Amino acid sequence: MTHRWPIRVYYEDVDLAGIVYYANYLRFIERARSEMVRAAGVDQVAMRADGTVFAVSRVEADYLKPARYDDELVVETDLTRMTPARFEMAQTVLRDDLPLFRATVTIVCMDLAGRPRRLPPVVTAMAR
Repeated sequence: MTHRWPIRVYYEDVDLAGIVYYANYLRFIERARSEMVRAAGVDQVAMRADGTVFAVSRVEADYLKPARYDDELVVETDLTRMTPARFEMAQTVLRDDLPLFRATVTIVCMDLAGRPRRLPPVVTAMAR
């Protein structure tokens, strides 16, 4: 299942040349992952109350073409791999179906002290 999340590029997202600052793509894809997880029925507030939180353990990113001020973008997110301890998501930022940015993100769970935890059932259910 591909989750699509729209975003517009605001002035705060760009550098002096009017191009999206490279680190802001990570913010865009973070928001899109959160929306996908929410749409899949995972309540991160409830997870935290139970002592489990998500953490990004790895990001591999490719910057393909620049996005600019006022562009309307879409972030596509796909769950590509899941094990009992982690899951991977492929994410692409597009403008008019043209890929501008691609990333593979690995997510793990940990307790509030930072110790690793297995993925809770509500999270592994996303793979079904």
